[in-house]
Amino acid sequence: MCTLIGCRWIGPSWAAWHHGRMSSPVEIVNYDRDWVTVFAGLGITLRGALGDVAVRIDHVGSTAVPGLAAKPVIDIQVSVRSLDPVDMFREPLARLGYVYRADNPERTKRYFREPPGHRRTHVHVRQLGSFSQQFPLLFRDYLRSHPTAVAEYAAVKRQCAARFRHDRQGYVEAKDPFVWDIIRHADAWAQRTGWTPGPSDA
Repeated sequence: MCTLIGCRWIGPSWAAWHHGRMSSPVEIVNYDRDWVTVFAGLGITLRGALGDVAVRIDHVGSTAVPGLAAKPVIDIQVSVRSLDPVDMFREPLARLGYVYRADNPERTKRYFREPPGHRRTHVHVRQLGSFSQQFPLLFRDYLRSHPTAVAEYAAVKRQCAARFRHDRQGYVEAKDPFVWDIIRHADAWAQRTGWTPGPSDA
């Protein structure tokens, strides 16, 4: 079970960690059912390329939560037994055209972007069983089970995006207090229910 009790996040704000950097204006759009279909296609391709190297391949982030307004970016988490050597997953992803971002500041993951000319996709490779790997799954599953939190989160994101459309850092910092509130509730929910990650999405 993943728990935040006794843990303190060190480094960038959680929202910055979760969404990654971007230079374009902040755009929040209505939930699109096609996001599930897009992920499914990507997941099949990634599974074929990575094979047993990927213990799990999951749709994470806001586009993975039904009904949640989001930036139209597909976030995919690939869970591996070890982050080293990086070539065991970097080379298969490179053959698919994914671009490795070696400058990613988060030490607990390896980060890839979509092939040039393709729709925006973030691939986060994380070590199976680590806090950083389980947390996106818990956050997603909590929201999927709490539609009131989804509606509230969507409203906060729209308000912050309207205020900080051309200031990404301002946007993520403005919604951090609400995100941390969700995190506290998700942690309590995980402990109360004995939450564990379900089957891999791909």
